[in-house]
Amino acid sequence: MKNKKILAILPVSIGGRLTTSSMIDGFRQNDCKVTVYDELKDKNLPEILNKKFDAIAGYDFSPVKIKVDNGLNIPSINYFSDDIRSKTSGPEWEKYLPFLDYEDNYVFYWDKQLTEYENFKNIYYLPHFVNFDIYKDLGIEPEFDIMFAGRLDTDYRLSFFEELITKLPELKIAWYAIDRHYQDALKRAQFPELVDLCYQGFIDNEEDMARAVNNTKIVFNMNSQGISSLNYRTFQTAACKRLMISDYRDELALFEGHMPFYEDFSDLIFKIESYLDDKDAYNRVVEECYRIARQSHNSKDCVRYMLKTVSKSQDRLS
Repeated sequence: MKNKKILAILPVSIGGRLTTSSMIDGFRQNDCKVTVYDELKDKNLPEILNKKFDAIAGYDFSPVKIKVDNGLNIPSINYFSDDIRSKTSGPEWEKYLPFLDYEDNYVFYWDKQLTEYENFKNIYYLPHFVNFDIYKDLGIEPEFDIMFAGRLDTDYRLSFFEELITKLPELKIAWYAIDRHYQDALKRAQFPELVDLCYQGFIDNEEDMARAVNNTKIVFNMNSQGISSLNYRTFQTAACKRLMISDYRDELALFEGHMPFYEDFSDLIFKIESYLDDKDAYNRVVEECYRIARQSHNSKDCVRYMLKTVSKSQDRLS
């Protein structure tokens, strides 16, 4: 599908916007002409749909929804990093779910186990990927020791984060989230003043996220969705040559045993302190994770896989 015209849908959710941005970058890296419709900011969809496109692409149900609602006769490319059968992928997921089984709608799913549970005609497992022209080592000295990006929306997550702050008072910790989740955490926190000191605002674009990751030494993850999968932050961090310490996921195998994981809170504390003290070990891990991510999780190659998959299927149908 080289030189094809793609209508890309930029969704409302922050995570979805970052993921879709890497998709859009990948289409352009593969010489596609991309028109972006921003569901959060743009109001000119009818005008855009007067143009001719070869495919519509985006995050979760956004592309197939626009395709169905407007009677578009083009393939849809739907990248899911939320559970398809859940409100997390959209409030109207039940309405649009049947359309994912149509011959000209394509699902690329980030979680290997969830992919194996589905039987849509065109569903393919595809872990997260990032644009290495944007997510890269910027050569800056990090201001923070630890970073977490995401919601503290459960008591477990909030208490885990607060305990981390109190157990490592000598370290500088950054937390990024939308204002709504920040305000909610402050109301529920045992130590709201400490949570407030960590809060650094929210990020909804690739360039700022790349700078934020570069500005810390260690990013830790509490993956909240899927069964076996690693979230987008994992690959952003690896691309920026910073250390990711993740909770355990089967797909840590993607990093061939190089990416550290923690089993519980005490183990996370131990690994943070160990890697901050041992620069040689830190550098070995980030270099190996960078090598693997660049080889297998870059936007150009992963979107090329999407395009080839759709092209082969469409050739078979024609």
